[in-house]
Amino acid sequence: MTGRRNRQLDRDAERRGAIRVKEKAIKMTGGDVSFVIITGLSGAGKTQSMKALEDLDFFCIDNLPPSLLPQLVELHADTAEHRKYAVAMDVRGKEYFGHLVDALNWLARSEYHYTVVFLECRDSVLVRRFSEARRQHPLSGTGSIYDSIALERRVLAPIRERSHLVLDTSDLKPVELQAHLRAAVMGTSAHEMMVVDIFSFGFKYGAPIDADIVFDVRFLPNPFYIPELKATTGLDPACAAYVLESPIAVGFMETFRDLILSLIPHYSTEGKGRLTIGIGCTGGQHRSVVIAEELVRQLAQRGVKSQVRHREIAARKLAASGELLQDEMGDVVYDNKAKDGDR
Repeated sequence: MTGRRNRQLDRDAERRGAIRVKEKAIKMTGGDVSFVIITGLSGAGKTQSMKALEDLDFFCIDNLPPSLLPQLVELHADTAEHRKYAVAMDVRGKEYFGHLVDALNWLARSEYHYTVVFLECRDSVLVRRFSEARRQHPLSGTGSIYDSIALERRVLAPIRERSHLVLDTSDLKPVELQAHLRAAVMGTSAHEMMVVDIFSFGFKYGAPIDADIVFDVRFLPNPFYIPELKATTGLDPACAAYVLESPIAVGFMETFRDLILSLIPHYSTEGKGRLTIGIGCTGGQHRSVVIAEELVRQLAQRGVKSQVRHREIAARKLAASGELLQDEMGDVVYDNKAKDGDR
């Protein structure tokens, strides 16, 4: 039974033209839609690869029958929400996998940009991974797992030859695999993809629990004690100038900026795609807002993707609209109780 099954799989892998792939041209340029096809040996890291591509905003589909790839393209051709697709195809598809060559031929004739990534691994590492996962090889029969791996290598040989990137994952950590994929499909390094999320807050309302790094800037001059600046926020030019023009702030901003720039590559190497930085002062209205805005500005000048938000200012806006409560001092009260009129 095993020999007959193996011969059938070999015939499926060698089969050409078993399906008629639609030749309908889709009126789009190659840069509009891109596809990444993840294939390769079972246990070589396709699941981790799909997770990595999903983090890069790819629309991911696992174990898609290759004959459905043209239909997938046509279905999403006019969809504005997604323009990057990742599809995992391997021998789990059994008899359907033989159609992958036809699908690749169709993509080659189309106007779409596509990348075929082939993952492979040493036999000894694959055997260990299957043992640890306590799963059977998709081609397992009466022979040993080494026989199944050898068969799979033969079946996949034509696909490997047509792949744009062949990755040996035997000694790669998940974050290293992610970095290779990012460079291959996006053409960028990890730290170039990093997004720095900066937000200001007030310690009197509680320290944040969602920040990777928290900085306390209560050592800076406080506009709250300047009568004409007390009612302003760090978004006002006069308030910002008061804080940033102080000698302490001048030296601090340079050191602070350089520190963040030096940390970004290291966080990226560990697989982080987003670095969240909390900057706090007493009430979250003046100093922290100024520093957060200035840090975003300086990072943008150096090509770092960043965004800024202000927790307490946003909370006060909600309070003013009646969605949050304020006490008699004007401070925000974080209360989940709905007002009578809201029930």
